[in-house]
Amino acid sequence: QVQLVESGGGLVQAGGSLRLSCAASGRTINTYAVGWFRQAPGKEREFVAAISWSGTSTNYAHSVKGRFTISTDNAKNTVYLHLNSLKPEDTAVYVCAAGDWGTRPGEYPYWGQGTQVTVSS
Repeated sequence: QVQLVESGGGLVQAGGSLRLSCAASGRTINTYAVGWFRQAPGKEREFVAAISWSGTSTNYAHSVKGRFTISTDNAKNTVYLHLNSLKPEDTAVYVCAAGDWGTRPGEYPYWGQGTQVTVSS
């Protein structure tokens, strides 16, 4: 079993930055990839970024590439999502998930509760 807890969301002005954290636990966590997804009101859950637990492989959605960075701290069992140059359209609940890899929610069996990111214009 894997447990995930997100933190770091908040309200920020357009152009600002935030760092989201996903603290992972469970004896098999190092066998999974970790992905970040986001869901805005009235919209489907959308892939944002993913990273292998070793940190050697990453993948980003086109809409965030060059602005967001995903990273791991294995000693802390934590995955970070650095959000830079934020835009109002980045406003959403951000959720981390653990799974095999990929960009589809169905590929990730374990999910956190999410953290709200709101970007004001």
